[in-house]
Amino acid sequence: MTGQQLVNGNFERFLRRKRLMGRIFHVILLISTLVGLVMLAVLIVDIAIEGGAWLTPTLFTNYHSRRPEQAGMKSGIAGSLIVLSLTALFSFPLGVGAAVYLEEYAPKNRLTEFININISNLGGVPSVVYGMLGLTVFSRGFGLFKPNSWLVQALNLPVDPRNGYIFSVLGLEMRLPFGNSLLTGGLAMTLLILPTVIMASREAIRAVPNSIREAAFGLGATPWQVVSRQVLPAALPGILTGMILALSRAMGEAAPLIILGAFTYVPFLPRTIWDQFTVMPIQIYNWITLPQPEYRVHLSAAGILVLLVVLLGMNALAVYLRNRFEKRW
Repeated sequence: MTGQQLVNGNFERFLRRKRLMGRIFHVILLISTLVGLVMLAVLIVDIAIEGGAWLTPTLFTNYHSRRPEQAGMKSGIAGSLIVLSLTALFSFPLGVGAAVYLEEYAPKNRLTEFININISNLGGVPSVVYGMLGLTVFSRGFGLFKPNSWLVQALNLPVDPRNGYIFSVLGLEMRLPFGNSLLTGGLAMTLLILPTVIMASREAIRAVPNSIREAAFGLGATPWQVVSRQVLPAALPGILTGMILALSRAMGEAAPLIILGAFTYVPFLPRTIWDQFTVMPIQIYNWITLPQPEYRVHLSAAGILVLLVVLLGMNALAVYLRNRFEKRW
């Protein structure tokens, strides 16, 4: 056997070994995926069996009741929708604005690199930490508006022991601190999803080819005209997809809102952003902790089904927007 034949034989054995390892790895990944899908299917089927019969109009039109057959999650559904709307209202301009600045305007220096690293790290912070931050900053205002605080005494502010400092801006009632209100919940959820929104928006902006920017600059456009009329419209599908996925995460969070003092029993619909509130995950958590099987098994399963439908609908909307408006460059 010549040296060339020996080399070819070794190379063929190397290729066969690599192909075998690739097939084994492929099978392992396939089994892992199937295990996860099977467990998810079993969980959904079990929840549907336990809570399907309890998906009645009462679940959507009634408040929590001592009688399981009359209990509903009307206040939780309304609170979730309002908190989600406030979160979107705050996080969209802040997240997209930060992404535009970092991608289009920020100089490439150590400060920008430091900001980028911290945004990436904040995306992995547990949600409980954001709840504690929201409690300290938004709900309690660092304790600066207590009747005996140095700020209140220095400025002689008329502070209510329960509601804090109340004043008016353009005819709108404002309170400091925000307390256990809808506004506090929306701001805390904004902190939670803001890193995700920023990173998703930056990826969408970065995906726009530089040739579009160069063509616009060549026609005499200003930097803001390039960003507002060329880059952002082209990146909007990716931005909206990331935004919706981030909001779907906020929809399913309960831990930060529990820390903020969201209530488990709210027998009314909020009228202003200063009202007390509850959300669907907290309502489900409350039912699971009750000893009666009607609450712990059936009603909680029905609430989980409603929450799953909302989350799957939001994810389906994100997939539709991505497929419908995504541009191939």
